[in-house]
Amino acid sequence: GPEFLGRVQVGTSLASIFGIWVYRTYLQEVPIKETLRWTTVASALLGLSQLLLVTHANRALGIPDTVFTFGDDLVLTVLGQLAFMPLLVLAASLCPPGVEGTLFALLMSTFNAGGIVGRELGAGLTALLGVSSSAAAGGATDFSNLFTLVLLCNLASLLPLLALGFLDEAPTGGAGGAAAAAAASDEPGGGAAG
Repeated sequence: GPEFLGRVQVGTSLASIFGIWVYRTYLQEVPIKETLRWTTVASALLGLSQLLLVTHANRALGIPDTVFTFGDDLVLTVLGQLAFMPLLVLAASLCPPGVEGTLFALLMSTFNAGGIVGRELGAGLTALLGVSSSAAAGGATDFSNLFTLVLLCNLASLLPLLALGFLDEAPTGGAGGAAAAAAASDEPGGGAAG
């Protein structure tokens, strides 16, 4: 009910703060590309744990649905924050002085637009596979393809790995990456090769 959903929301907010702390404490100097690679793979693998909920295998393991859902949300929130922090560091290290607010607004707009596109594609795939709840499709409930839907959505979360090659020229991360970017911009020609 609403009380449980409220607890999940509070838990995920605290998990997000924990993710920021873990990044600042342990991962700030890890190369951005490496952090993004392992957080993407870990999120996809842990996202597949939702298949246990879909098949009710969690109950066979003695884990109630509410506990499983709460734990799954917390872990995935921490991983999401660990994946997002390097992007903020990268943006800060590449940002020319004086346009920090504009770049942050652009980054957040792009992030939000990606979320909207992802939700719409997920809704389209849900409709294509015929997965529906009792409130949709005239009262008919059909979860027969829910396993396939969850599997496809989690496998699709691995697609950003194909773009990691674009980060070969990115600063390594943390304060060192920001300092290197600042030093390069102080060189004649703005640090551009040539």
